[in-house]
Amino acid sequence: MPNSRPRPRRGARSGAGAAGRDELVSRSLRSAEHCLSAQDFGTAYAHYLLVLSLAPELKDDVKETFQYTLFRWAEELDALSRTQDLLGCYEQALELFPDDEVICNSMGEHLFRMGFRDEAAGYFHKAVKLNPDFNDAKENFYRVANWLVERWHFIMLNDTKRNTIYNAAIQNAVCLGSKSVLDIGAGTGILSMFAKKAGAHSVYACELSKTMYELACDVVAANKMEAGIKLLHMKSFDIEIPKHIPERVPVENRGACGTVESNSLRFEGLFGEGIVESLIHAWEHLLLQPKTRGENGNCEKYGKVIPASAVIFGMAVECAEIRRHHRVGTKDVAGICLPANVKFQSPACSSVDTEETVEPYTTEKMSRVPGGYLALTECFEIMTVDFNNLQELKSLAKKKPDKIGIPVVKEGILDAVVVWFVLQLDDEHSLSTSPSEETCWEQAIYPVHDLADYWIKPGDHVMMEVSCQDCYLRIQNISVFGSECEVDAGKNFTKDKDLLSLGSEAELCSALANLQTSKPDAVEQTCILESTEIALLNNNLYHEGFKMAMRKVLSSLAPEKLCQAMDTHCQNNEMSCGSRENVSEESIPEPFYVLDVSEGFSILPIIAGTLGQVKPYSSVEKDQHRITLDLISEANHFPKETLEFWLRHVEDESAVLQRPKSDKLWSIIILDVIEPSGLIQQEIMEKAAISRCLLQSGGKIFPQYVLMFGLLVESQTLVEESAVQGTERTLGLNIAPFINQFQVPIRVFLDLSSLSCVPLSKPVELLRLDLMTPYLNTSNREVKVHICKSGQVTAIPFWYHMYLDDEIRLDTSSEASHWKQAAVVLDNPIQVEMGEELVLNVQHHKSNVSITVKQ
Repeated sequence: MPNSRPRPRRGARSGAGAAGRDELVSRSLRSAEHCLSAQDFGTAYAHYLLVLSLAPELKDDVKETFQYTLFRWAEELDALSRTQDLLGCYEQALELFPDDEVICNSMGEHLFRMGFRDEAAGYFHKAVKLNPDFNDAKENFYRVANWLVERWHFIMLNDTKRNTIYNAAIQNAVCLGSKSVLDIGAGTGILSMFAKKAGAHSVYACELSKTMYELACDVVAANKMEAGIKLLHMKSFDIEIPKHIPERVPVENRGACGTVESNSLRFEGLFGEGIVESLIHAWEHLLLQPKTRGENGNCEKYGKVIPASAVIFGMAVECAEIRRHHRVGTKDVAGICLPANVKFQSPACSSVDTEETVEPYTTEKMSRVPGGYLALTECFEIMTVDFNNLQELKSLAKKKPDKIGIPVVKEGILDAVVVWFVLQLDDEHSLSTSPSEETCWEQAIYPVHDLADYWIKPGDHVMMEVSCQDCYLRIQNISVFGSECEVDAGKNFTKDKDLLSLGSEAELCSALANLQTSKPDAVEQTCILESTEIALLNNNLYHEGFKMAMRKVLSSLAPEKLCQAMDTHCQNNEMSCGSRENVSEESIPEPFYVLDVSEGFSILPIIAGTLGQVKPYSSVEKDQHRITLDLISEANHFPKETLEFWLRHVEDESAVLQRPKSDKLWSIIILDVIEPSGLIQQEIMEKAAISRCLLQSGGKIFPQYVLMFGLLVESQTLVEESAVQGTERTLGLNIAPFINQFQVPIRVFLDLSSLSCVPLSKPVELLRLDLMTPYLNTSNREVKVHICKSGQVTAIPFWYHMYLDDEIRLDTSSEASHWKQAAVVLDNPIQVEMGEELVLNVQHHKSNVSITVKQ
C-alpha cells in the first residue's frame, strides 16, 4: 500500500483562510492514513475526497494512494451489494481524475460484472485510448468487444455477394415507388444507406444495442447521410406513429429476416427469438397494407418486406464431429461405467419443456467442419414462409407439427439434420445459405439422439416432426422407419395426412426398438451438458492420461501401499454393509485428498476415487451435475461418502482453493488451464501460486506445466473474419474504420485441421507455463521462426501441450480434443521469403499472452 504523506502546498494566497485550509488538509491526510492502517476504507475515501476538493494541486501526490483506497472501498461495497454507492464513488473519482486509465478500467470491470456490457465497453475503450500500452484495459476491451460486436458482423460485411444482392433488391423496391423505408435492427446501417443511395426520401432505422446504435450514427455521418436517415435507439416494438416516424411505411428492410445485420449470419436470423413477432408487429402497426395477388397499382401505396419469402431445406448427414459434441458414445470412461439410467444431452437436444429458453439447434459452417460430412439423404424442402403474408406469420406458432418422411440414399450413421434456407428478396434476387455456397451464413444443426440404432441404409426413411413452436424452427421426434417395415419406396417423401398412418407405425417401430430392461427402482436422470463437455466425456485419452498420472503421484506418496484401483469394488459387491460397519475408524488409513476445480462437468474425481484410499472433491456447481455424479458413483459401487462436493464445504465460492481440513493438505489439485476457446484461463497463474501452498510434500498440480506452440500461416479467411477489408466489400460505403475499432487481435474457437490456410513455417515452442516450478517461467521472450515457404504472414495460430508429468501429455490440437485453437491475426500482412527468419516477441502478463512480430 502506498504510504507517502504529501504536504499541502502554499499558494500565492496567505492569511488566516489559507492557513485554516492547509491545517484542515493536513488533518484530513493524517486521518486518511490512520483509517487506511485500520482498514476503514470508506472513511479514508471520504477524507481523500475532502483533501482533493480543498487542495486539487495535491492530485499527483495522492493519486496512487487514492486509487488503492477507492478500489478497496469498492470491493467492500460490492460485497455488500451497495451498487449505487459503488458507482457513485467511481463517478466522484472520475470527476477528480477524468483521464486516469486505471480508474476507468476498474469502473468498466465493475460494470461488466453487473451486466452493463455497453457501459463497460465505453470505459475500457477510454482506458485504452488514454494508454494504448495498458494491457489490463486492452484485454478487458477485447473480451467485451466480442460481446458487443459479434465476430460475424465482420464476415457478413465482407460478403460482397450478399451486399450486392441486397443492394439490388432495395434499388428495385425504391425504383418501383417505395420511397419510405424502415430498417429494423440496423446494425452498422449498411442497408439503410443502400436505401438512401437508391433514392428513398425517408429512411428510418432502429437498433437496440447502444454500441451498435452509436456505431451506426458515426457510420451514417461519415457517409454524409445523417440528414436522410433517422436512427432510433429502441426496439421496433416500441416505435410509435407519429411519435417516432410520421406515418406507415411501404418497405421494411431485414438482413435475413432477422435484423439487418444482427442475427443475419447465424441461422436464427430466420427463426430467432422475437423475429417472427417483430414482423407481425411491423405489419400490424408500422407498414402499409400488403398488395394482394393480382392487384395493380403504385408500390408506394402498399407495404412489403425485404426479403419477401424463404424456403427452408434440410438434409440428414453423418458427421463424426457433430456426433462427438452432441452424443456420449462410450459406456466406459477410464474404467468408470456410465449407467443406463443417466442420459446426457446437449442444449440443442433438450426438450421444449425445459425452463430455460434455448435454441433447439446449434450452428456450423458445414463446408469447414473437421472431418467433413456425408449426406445420407437428398436435400428436401421443409417449409416455405411468406413474410408478406400476415396471416401466415401469425399461424406459424400455432400450427400443428408437420410429419415428414425422407428416403435414405446412402448408408451411414445418422448424426444430424442440417438445415439452411433460400431467401427470395424479390422476384429477381435470391440468396442461398446452402453448405455448398460460399456465403457468410452458417447452417443450423439439429443433432439426432435417443435412437436404439443410428445406422441407416437405402430403403430406410428418416421420420421427423417440424413445427415453429415459440417461433423457433423445431425438428423433433427424429426416428428411422426401416425397410423391413414395408415402406412404399416409390414415394420420395410425404407430408401431412399422407404420412399420418406411416408416422404412427414409425413411432411404434421406434418405441419397440428403444425398449430397454432396467431396474424398476432406477432413478432416471437427464443431464444437460455443453457440447464441449460432451466432447470431453468422449475423450478417453484425456481421462486415461489423468488416471495414469494420478496413480503415479499417489503411488509415490505411499510406496509401501500400492494404490489399488477400485476395480476391486466390482468383485466385492456382495460384501455386506454390516461388515463395513464393524471396522473401527482407527483402522482406516488417512486418505489422500484430491481436489478437481475444473470448469463445468468432470468425472475426474470419480476416477481418482478408484485409485485406493482417496477422498476426491468435485467443484461442480449445478445441482443436476451433482445428482449425475452421485448416480455414476452409485453405479460404480462407491461408498456413498467417497465423493464430496467441495462448494458445500466452502463459505465463499470465490475462495475455492483452501485446505481440505485445517490440519490437512491436498495430494493433487486439478486446475483448468486452457479454456475450450483455445485461450489460457484467466488468473490461472495466481490460482497455481495458491495451489502450491496447499499441497502436501510430494503433491502435484495437474497439469504440472504447459508448452504453447504456434506457426506462421497465410489465411485470407482469418483476415476477413477479423476486420472489414476497405470500402470495396461494402460497395463504396465507409464502414470499416468504425467497426474495426471493435476488432480483436485474437480469433478463438478455431479448428486448425479445417482452417483454410497455407503454413509458412513449422510449429515452434512459444511459451512455457510451469505451474509447479514458477522460476522456469519468463514474462517476455523472443522466438526465432524459420520460414519454410514464401508468402504473406497474416496470422499465428497457437495451441498447447499440457504435461501432467514429463511423460504424459495432452495435445489441445488433437483430433479427439474438446479444446479448440486460437490465432493472433496481424494488423498488416508481412511478406516473407523461404529461408528467412522472423522474430516473434511473446509476452505473458496475468494469464494473457500477446504475440507480436519484431520488425
